[in-house]
Amino acid sequence: MYTQCPKCMSVFSLDARTLAQAHGFVICGHCGEGFDSIATLADVLPPEPFDELPINEAGIEPPQLELAVYRPRAVAPAPGPVPAPTRFDDLLPSDFTPRFARGHAPRPRRWPWLVVIALLLLLLAAQLAWALRDQLIADPLTGPWLHQGCQALGCELPLVRDVKQLKLLARDVQAHPSVPGALLISATVRNDALFAQPYPVVSITLSDVDGKRIAMRRLRPSEYVADSYALQHGLPAGTATAVVLEVEDPGQQAVAFELSFE
Repeated sequence: MYTQCPKCMSVFSLDARTLAQAHGFVICGHCGEGFDSIATLADVLPPEPFDELPINEAGIEPPQLELAVYRPRAVAPAPGPVPAPTRFDDLLPSDFTPRFARGHAPRPRRWPWLVVIALLLLLLAAQLAWALRDQLIADPLTGPWLHQGCQALGCELPLVRDVKQLKLLARDVQAHPSVPGALLISATVRNDALFAQPYPVVSITLSDVDGKRIAMRRLRPSEYVADSYALQHGLPAGTATAVVLEVEDPGQQAVAFELSFE
């Protein structure tokens, strides 16, 4: 806002705080004249050149302010007599201004993310368990729990191979009673593991009196196990099984034989 000294015609810029300090009465900083700043108060300056600001005419009645920019919240009245109801004519236009309730922003739902994370963790655990299935089944702590759980669910765990747990209890070799030029080798094998394991690949080595190998034969389980059920379920844990093998007779030079498992 702007005002003009009536004596020296100097124009000054001022704000509402300056007007409020002495209710519009100010002192010119150029000539020292005191004057009423409201008389020539203007929002903007007229286009140059100008000599003096126009004088504001004094109003007969004070102007009514219509545009309200802020209204403080009403304070609850103290207990006392009930005030008279407000008439419709006494209401200000600002009383009809719509007010918008300030609601709380909805909190984001976190449980869907927790469910997704839990499912991903379960999937990761299942993949890790499948990759380490042989170690978990062979482990004396987790193996029995896995077998019990699988039996309750009606499933069957895969067989785990550990030939170090197979022990050869007895063996014998003789001429085949019904096939000429063949040998009949029988062996008793015990599975000392805590879990069932598949039938091993049996290697038969025949040697002469000098220990020189003269013949060797590798037999897969399907070549010496005729029972399909036994072949599917393998050697039971802690039990002994008789194995009968048929091999070609290498002749009189073979005086010793050896069995090994793979």
